Amino acid sequence: QVQLVESGGGLVQAGGSLRLSCVASGRTFSTYAMGWFRQAPGKEREFVAASIRNSGSSYYADSVKGRFTISRDNAKNTVYLQMSSLKPEDTAVYYCATMDYYRDSYYLRQPPFYNDWGQGTQVTVSS
Repeated sequence: QVQLVESGGGLVQAGGSLRLSCVASGRTFSTYAMGWFRQAPGKEREFVAASIRNSGSSYYADSVKGRFTISRDNAKNTVYLQMSSLKPEDTAVYYCATMDYYRDSYYLRQPPFYNDWGQGTQVTVSS
């Protein structure tokens, strides 16, 4: 099992930036991918971005492409989400998650295929 702790959320004005961090501990050596998801009140949890541990390949939701960047520091077992040009519709609780085994890229966007989740960090973007 992997333990995940997110941080970096907060209140920011539209157009601003935030950087989220997610520190992993435990059985991190077996992690295939790490992803970021978000969930707004009354909505389903949705994919934001994912990063493949060994290849460094990254995947993004269309809604954040060009504004968000996922990166990772394997030595620190940390994944980051740099968010720029934030919009009020980006307001949500942001979660990081790990996927233990290789799966086709389609599954990187599907929450049920992730194994461990953090507790989330709130991001609020004011207009």
